Amino acid sequence: MKKIIRFANEKMDKAKAYFMVQTMKMKASTSNNSGENYVDSAVKILIAVVLGGLLLAGLYALFGDVVMPTLKSKIQEMFNYGG
Repeated sequence: MKKIIRFANEKMDKAKAYFMVQTMKMKASTSNNSGENYVDSAVKILIAVVLGGLLLAGLYALFGDVVMPTLKSKIQEMFNYGG
């Protein structure tokens, strides 16, 4: 009977120590209010939006000035044959 009680007490002490450590970890993580992750994420999103806008503006200018007139003239040449 003494072995069972000692075994239960040891397990109870291990569980108590485990939960105390977990409680301390949780308190430490909730008291951290530096906010670095939010700022980093916002900067990354802003950079992605600006670069995406520049890329789209460049593609629009390229298609409007170079590709579309060339494509239009090629299509007109295809259908304007004297056959």
